[in-house]
Amino acid sequence: MRSISPRLWAAKNNARSKGCRRQRHHGYLRNVDTMKLSDEPPLHLTYCLNVHPGETWEENFAAIRETTLRVRNQVGSPDDDFGLGLRLSRRAAMTLAATDRLVEFHEFCDANRLYVFTINGFPYGRFHGHPVKADVYRPDWRRRERLDYTNVLTDILAALLPNGVNGSISTVPGAYKTELDSSMDGRQQIVEHLVAAAAHAADTLTRTGQSITIALEPEPDCLLGTVDETIAFFRGTLMEFGIPWLQRTRGLNSAEAAKLLARHIGVCFDTTHMAVEFEDLVAGLERLREAKVPISKIHLGAALSVGEGANAATVLREFREPVYLHQTRRQKAGGAIAGFRDLPDALAAPAVCGERWRVHFHVPLFFDQSGDLCSTRELLTPRFFRLLSCGITEHLEIETYTYDVLPQALAVNDVAEGIAREYRWVLRKMKENPE
Repeated sequence: MRSISPRLWAAKNNARSKGCRRQRHHGYLRNVDTMKLSDEPPLHLTYCLNVHPGETWEENFAAIRETTLRVRNQVGSPDDDFGLGLRLSRRAAMTLAATDRLVEFHEFCDANRLYVFTINGFPYGRFHGHPVKADVYRPDWRRRERLDYTNVLTDILAALLPNGVNGSISTVPGAYKTELDSSMDGRQQIVEHLVAAAAHAADTLTRTGQSITIALEPEPDCLLGTVDETIAFFRGTLMEFGIPWLQRTRGLNSAEAAKLLARHIGVCFDTTHMAVEFEDLVAGLERLREAKVPISKIHLGAALSVGEGANAATVLREFREPVYLHQTRRQKAGGAIAGFRDLPDALAAPAVCGERWRVHFHVPLFFDQSGDLCSTRELLTPRFFRLLSCGITEHLEIETYTYDVLPQALAVNDVAEGIAREYRWVLRKMKENPE
């Protein structure tokens, strides 16, 4: 595994020393209208760059220059510090990991008052413009490729993180459930690769002082899909296989191993995914906290929703599209939930009177209702936003990556303006619901 060169660390430290002088002058990251919403407890806001098509670093960098800066200028000003949530394919990551590219990007961020605190390391390969579906989970955490890719992202993030800011890398929640057999072999391999990534993050902390967490992102029909499954994994499977692995390979005792896991493996709580599973968002977050599952990042998003009495099969047909997997849940009047792998499967099943539908199709947070079609943004309640203000997580990331596949009725002509509208919605909610 490559390591970051002394040249990059020298460039980073030089830029940060200049930045510290600037920070004191401008009140760096202290204005509530910028993207650090709170100093104590720390709370950073960004949007996920997976919304922008592009699998190469050159395409990613162009999107930041051409679109992200426009978003920043619409919700703030060039004098505001603006957080970045990178999305890097393996191909892009291997390019950016080169010292010259990292130095160039670091200097660009410093010149434009941008700072990177999180990376979406979920999609390994291509994510736009062709059918992705269940391939988005591959390679999963049973594969060495997933570990190697995540370690590269850890190295990149450590080189870009501002001093004193924790980092997070969201990732596949183990594996797609149908690809796991009934034995524990696959689960053990998942844990051992995850723990190896955590050990690499621990080594990175020792070497650089930058603390980074690998954040599993529960999603319907995956090994971690619900709050119950997530707690069971963290309190059971992760400890069962992870602690012995660290004892064997690192010579740690059980307490030291548990501490390493707690610091470097956490959860990315995606409000869209949880809504599809009919989870109560506030109760889910509180249960995770009570179970001592670290909440490293929260994805802010909304799923499609159709209420009781509506003709769901009719209003949802225009959302069938070939690129992404749209897991669907149909809840009967009595509370029983039927799960479907993809929206076409749910549409093909006989309708049941009084059902509520939720579909894993990310819609912009500013979208409220169009006829019978609604979104789950109503679950982002005042209690939810108060919980964010109280330190439940340090990282918030708006994640609506579906702008280019929205039906005409919901289409947005200018993606930068659409993302800015989502920012304004979140910032308004945060101000309306202080701690």
